[in-house]
Amino acid sequence: MAATEETTITEMLPIRLTSKIIRGFNRGSKDLGIPTANLCREESNRSFDNLPCGIYWGFARVIAKNESSTTEVYRSAISIGFNPTYGNNFKTVEPHFIANKDSPERTASICRETLLRDFYGDNIRLSVVGYLRPELPFEGLEKLTQAIKNDIVNSERLCDESNEVTLCEKEWVSGSLLP
Repeated sequence: MAATEETTITEMLPIRLTSKIIRGFNRGSKDLGIPTANLCREESNRSFDNLPCGIYWGFARVIAKNESSTTEVYRSAISIGFNPTYGNNFKTVEPHFIANKDSPERTASICRETLLRDFYGDNIRLSVVGYLRPELPFEGLEKLTQAIKNDIVNSERLCDESNEVTLCEKEWVSGSLLP
């Protein structure tokens, strides 16, 4: 990716999204052991079409159907794009939630990543704070899984920073700040 393209992407950040969580292809959970929450295009506050493709880090909070709010804010590794390894025909937004290190859910998946309950039908508040890398096709699921695991490590590290933008976006996701 050219430096000017990356600069253009970072100038668009942070991106604040609200939507409903829908069922995806189940490839994150079943193929990779790294489940994601798929945002609904039709119920998003922003069109996915204008979102720049890539792998990002940020924060997410799920608001369950039966609750007015929940306080859990997850650090997230976020994919925006067409999942070129799988050749999707339409753009998706898919955060992987990262549980705290002391949480039993932290290493519950088949590849030792966070595994939480199903969130289908729940609402999500997502802040895409920073850019990690372009989305790329990988030769095989093992290489894809390793790249995602690296994205998770980098996302967690960046989410723990205490700069003004990071703190502000975490606060927005928590619901403390109005849109």
